[in-house]
Amino acid sequence: MIQFLDLKAINQQYQEELKEACSRVIDSGWYIMGEELDLFEQEFAHYCGSKKAIGVANGLDALVLTLRAWKELGKIKDGDEVIVPANTYIASILAISENKLTPVLVEPDSSTFNFPIEGIANSITAKTKVILPVHLYGQISPMREIMQLAKKHGLLVLEDCAQSHGAMLDGKKAGTWGDAGAFSFYPGKNLGALGDAGAVTTDDDELVKVLSALRNYGSHEKYKNKYKGVNSRLDEIQAAMLRVKLRHLNTEIKKRQNIANRYLKEITNPSIILPEVTDPDGHVWHLFVIKTESRELLVKYLADKGIQTLVHYPIPPHKQDAYTELLNEALPVTEIIHEQVLSLPISPVMSVDDTNAVINAVNSFEIDNIRN
Repeated sequence: MIQFLDLKAINQQYQEELKEACSRVIDSGWYIMGEELDLFEQEFAHYCGSKKAIGVANGLDALVLTLRAWKELGKIKDGDEVIVPANTYIASILAISENKLTPVLVEPDSSTFNFPIEGIANSITAKTKVILPVHLYGQISPMREIMQLAKKHGLLVLEDCAQSHGAMLDGKKAGTWGDAGAFSFYPGKNLGALGDAGAVTTDDDELVKVLSALRNYGSHEKYKNKYKGVNSRLDEIQAAMLRVKLRHLNTEIKKRQNIANRYLKEITNPSIILPEVTDPDGHVWHLFVIKTESRELLVKYLADKGIQTLVHYPIPPHKQDAYTELLNEALPVTEIIHEQVLSLPISPVMSVDDTNAVINAVNSFEIDNIRN
């Protein structure tokens, strides 16, 4: 079986380094808000090219607390509108509603799966205060145009970078285009912890100060609480694991890019629509997502060939029970995407034989023969 993502094999590559890092933390006797977190924040900020990184408990908290910090700073208020792609993972929407803000869903580009600038521009109203681009699948949204639009209208920009660690556009990395970037280090991400973890990148010292307090019970100083904060701290063990993984991230990205380039060149089945790439050197291929009108048949066919696939995501946010208030949204492009997308295996531990097997199986898929 070719697994969709073999996390065990990925982490086994660095087993000795990970064990050493874990032992270092255990031996230190300091497990929360210590040296490992400080060093990871410095190293990740340097990697991204941002002034600061603030570690939090997970990617959702990175989004939630950034919006919350802007509320505390008086930059946004309850009821303000946040423009967000309609085809994102639900976490992007949850962060908005958690802060009593209003999500404005915009149809994605059906080829790149990211924000189209026209859709954002047409959705701006007097109540719009934030644009929340999601760099879906590892490819950065059209950030140069988004930032120009944001500047024109005086809007904040929060990048959802959960799938775009190390991704670039015109040589500039994800998390450094907007006012802030929110990252998830869920184990399956390109930069994955061995548990939940997240971070926010920014050049805004004021935002850093508020975020640092909000993640720690609203406290800048022990037993003095300026805000009604939360407990959302990236612990020392996960920070140490991430420091190890960060050292190998560029190598793993290159392996993903090599596989993706083969898929793009060698998958020739006319029933398969391949993803469109805007910056070949900058796409980090967290996921390789194709489209097909015969998804269920293809899933079964590939499974019979010993190839595991996944659907990201089968149900769009506006069709989820949690968001019944959005059910009347007319989002046909999003709905078609969610009916047709399929993620093929792509990971830094896939062998040449594995890649060959996926390409050959996808190319040999014939709809009429399978139906018969």
